Amino acid sequence: MSDASVPEQVYEAAADRTLRELQDRIMDLTDGPESDLSSGILTIEFEDGVKFVINSHRAARQIWMAAERSAWHFDYRHNEGRWVASKSGDELWNAVDAVLSRKLGRPIHLAR
Repeated sequence: MSDASVPEQVYEAAADRTLRELQDRIMDLTDGPESDLSSGILTIEFEDGVKFVINSHRAARQIWMAAERSAWHFDYRHNEGRWVASKSGDELWNAVDAVLSRKLGRPIHLAR
């Protein structure tokens, strides 16, 4: 469940900033996937045609990620400045590192 106490403007700024940072780091990867960020949707496409999607879901005030036939819904913890999946406890950046590492077959650490 999202943190409804986070003002919408705070959520939107954090989500937009996070998606831009993720795309920048993914674009910096050597031999990495292609990525496109448009209208709050970050699409990551690999050479084999597989796509991962990370997007801002404004109505829920969450960032959603679909990858490896799984889905995560990350709530923004304003006081901590991080995104955490309520069901699994996964942190967004660590989850992205993990799915990219598995897909690319090498360790990926997207520095923040």
